[in-house]
Amino acid sequence: MLQVFIKHTSASLTINENADPTVRQDFESHMNQVVPENQPYYRHTFEGPDDMPAHIKASLMGPSVQIPISNGQLNLGTWQGIYLCEHRDYGGERKVVVTAFGS
Repeated sequence: MLQVFIKHTSASLTINENADPTVRQDFESHMNQVVPENQPYYRHTFEGPDDMPAHIKASLMGPSVQIPISNGQLNLGTWQGIYLCEHRDYGGERKVVVTAFGS
């Protein structure tokens, strides 16, 4: 198994279709509708209007993915890819931890 973990609270990882770039655009558009910026009930806004929405989006999508390894290769589906989802408008450097385990 391969585990990929992102060490941040305003970015996430997920696996989804990676053949058509419009999937990524639709993901972003939908997440921005589900978790909009500038809501009057957000209290955590010190770093800007995208700060709290980024934390919520990261929690919804999650900080890690696990992928089986078969015959030395990632065993993803034909159209699958790993997305690193940046939820800040101007996110900084991101760090991931990649761990392979098993026999």
